Amino acid sequence: MTTDLVHIGCGAGFAGDRKDAGGPVVDTLAKRNGPKYLIFETLAERTLALAQKQKLKDPEKGYSPFLEAYVRPVLERCLAHRIRIVSNFGAANPMAGARKILDIAEELGCRPPRIAVVSGDDLLAIMNEGEIRAHKTIEGLSISDGIVAANTYIGARPIAEALAGGADIVVVGRTTDPALVLGPLIHEFGWAEDDWDRLAAGTLAGHLLECGAQITGAYFADPGFKDVPDLAHVGFPVATIGSDGEIKVSKAENTGGAVTPASVKEQILYEMHDPSAYLTADVVLDITGVTVVQDMENVVAVRGARGKPRPDTLKTTVSFDGGWLGEAEISYAGPNALARAELARDVIRERCLERGSNAEYRFDIVGLSSTFDGGSAPYPDRPAPPPDGDYRVRAAVASHSKAVAEDLADEVLSLYCSGPAGGGGFRRNITAQIHTASILVDRNRLAPSVSYCGAEK
Repeated sequence: MTTDLVHIGCGAGFAGDRKDAGGPVVDTLAKRNGPKYLIFETLAERTLALAQKQKLKDPEKGYSPFLEAYVRPVLERCLAHRIRIVSNFGAANPMAGARKILDIAEELGCRPPRIAVVSGDDLLAIMNEGEIRAHKTIEGLSISDGIVAANTYIGARPIAEALAGGADIVVVGRTTDPALVLGPLIHEFGWAEDDWDRLAAGTLAGHLLECGAQITGAYFADPGFKDVPDLAHVGFPVATIGSDGEIKVSKAENTGGAVTPASVKEQILYEMHDPSAYLTADVVLDITGVTVVQDMENVVAVRGARGKPRPDTLKTTVSFDGGWLGEAEISYAGPNALARAELARDVIRERCLERGSNAEYRFDIVGLSSTFDGGSAPYPDRPAPPPDGDYRVRAAVASHSKAVAEDLADEVLSLYCSGPAGGGGFRRNITAQIHTASILVDRNRLAPSVSYCGAEK
């Protein structure tokens, strides 16, 4: 064991998170004593498939399009204050992402960082499409032809190995989100592969940090029920983790938001399918004995995570061709707007369904009912909407035929002159879709590896 406390902050909780969030986190970490890390979690399931498509078009692309926006503002300060960066923004091309960071460092004039690249998550490199499709999916779906990507959630050990090799920055592709935090903790504390309770605590710390400001009041906020101060400048989380597994969650200094037992509990339960057995690549986490206590203002202590042996299989997300999505919208406002919007919706529905296509259609009125019931009726147990309001008709279709998607958009456009009075603000969007399904593969089929570029150790 080399230290008693490790400080880890989060600068992004998803691809597209705030680009300026990392700055206050870095400023806060710079004042801490001991090992310091900054993570960026930027990789959703479909994000990786899109990255694979980009890599096919250009071998120097395929890393997160947000990499530069996140790294450039903080790189010089991180290197100066020995704050090590760990992120999955490598996506489908971690090595190209690493080279991009070296270019940024050169442009900024800061010292060349030593960058570790973790690879080995691409299942298509070791299995053919037939083998992959032969696996039963968790969701009970069939995987069609046209597999775009198949990436396995690897664990934290390769990240720890990369840090042991002296990396200033670790660029990963697909890994479990908590591994971005657990990897540094394994490296700093020397936790053994079967130290299940401490691995569970580190996994919980990663789970708390991985979604960025979701634990500091964002997404948590609900005015009048759960008020959060200065959400416009919400601070991203910083956690201090002890060698015994105790976690203290706070947020970046001089920022908005709040860290409370309620916000922490919501994040603990986020996407937690089984509180007694949350499956990850490194450990099975049991949170049923976890305690959450306010330690001081905007500091919450979390203790009591327990662990069980890791699963024998690893989850792999398979992304495959999903056809086309056609969407189009048009607005109606002013006197009798609701009736005109309803008539427009009915006209589009009738004309589209007359085509005899077996495509999946949807017809909504935004402002009436467009989230839960397909726009067929107002929400139950709610006062009737005003007839003279502001309503937007939306039609959508999912089809393997691009022509069907374009036809729907054309029908909505035709409402300008062939529909009810006063339609305006037409928009359309035709996009190629990617479907995903999950399979479980023997962990022994995967052999993650670490390579380096940039400065020598």
